[in-house]
Amino acid sequence: MSSSPERGLRALRAGLFAGALLGSATLAAAEPAFPGIGRAATPKEVAAWDIDVRPDFKGLPPGSGSVAQGQDVWEAKCASCHGVFGESNSVFSPLVGGTTAEDVKTGRVARLNDPGFPGRTTLMKVSTISTLWDYIHRAMPWNAPKSLSADEVYAVTAFLLNLGGVLPDNFVLSDKTMAEAQARLPNRNGTTTAHALWPGAKAGKPDVQGSACMNQCEAEPHLASILPDHARNAHGNLAEQNRLIGAQHGADTTRPPGAAPAAPAPAAAPAAPSPALALLGKHGCSACHASDSKLVGPALRDIARKHGTRDDAVTYLAGKIRSGGSGVWGEIPMPPQTLPESDARAIAQWLATGAKK
Repeated sequence: MSSSPERGLRALRAGLFAGALLGSATLAAAEPAFPGIGRAATPKEVAAWDIDVRPDFKGLPPGSGSVAQGQDVWEAKCASCHGVFGESNSVFSPLVGGTTAEDVKTGRVARLNDPGFPGRTTLMKVSTISTLWDYIHRAMPWNAPKSLSADEVYAVTAFLLNLGGVLPDNFVLSDKTMAEAQARLPNRNGTTTAHALWPGAKAGKPDVQGSACMNQCEAEPHLASILPDHARNAHGNLAEQNRLIGAQHGADTTRPPGAAPAAPAPAAAPAAPSPALALLGKHGCSACHASDSKLVGPALRDIARKHGTRDDAVTYLAGKIRSGGSGVWGEIPMPPQTLPESDARAIAQWLATGAKK
């Protein structure tokens, strides 16, 4: 029969052993699936990405904005691409138009079924106001996405709906009044969930049907070609006319068939990029201007060709960058740019000398 101290010692050993097992299990559960790769996201990092807003308005942050406040945001950050009244069709499809007061009452946009009205504006199609709010919040303005505060998003959404005759001039949109605005959306009843692709819907066939097709297939054709010796190099070396990656590299037609290709010439060291290119990215210029083609605004090289020969080209271009303007390159205005004078002159100098990469 064991003494009391012995029994106590055995109990202590058993407790330590059980604790070690529990600790090992906890450690095993905490180990990542791929040890040494990455780490668990912090709550703040998760919150920064967890910004989606559902149709039942879960995910909306607290805040509010009036139609009048939204007009100020719109004119400063939205009108340059979407037009003063949301009607611009130069860069993007119009946001406003095609809806009526009757649509606001019924929740169905009649013109969506009118073959004589082919236009499809955003307010004609969208069925949930959360879609508008969420997209503006995460993606607008184009040159600075996620830069709008929650109050600004509420305000500009209210103004957009006011432009479409959905909300009155004195409406204040907030997380508390979103349901009221949703009840006035012109196409709120224009969608259906009565199909098999919707979770929880009644059993039925999905809207895309497929059937087994891997039978009675025709034999795969075999394509082949031959290059006669007299025509082998008639159009230059094919190896130099194909991409360096991918399946088709092209034959070295300067050598006989089967000969090893010539060693490639060493590539020239790339020229150092102009410091102005970094400034274009830093100040968001590349969101509206491409080098060789029109984007929202004119191509940078077109600007260089048009104004580079002026005696005061640098001063003129730097002033236009900082003050903005419209009418020179089309109907879409460029808002004033808040960048240092030195940066504006550096970009202007680059433009004046040809906008070379």
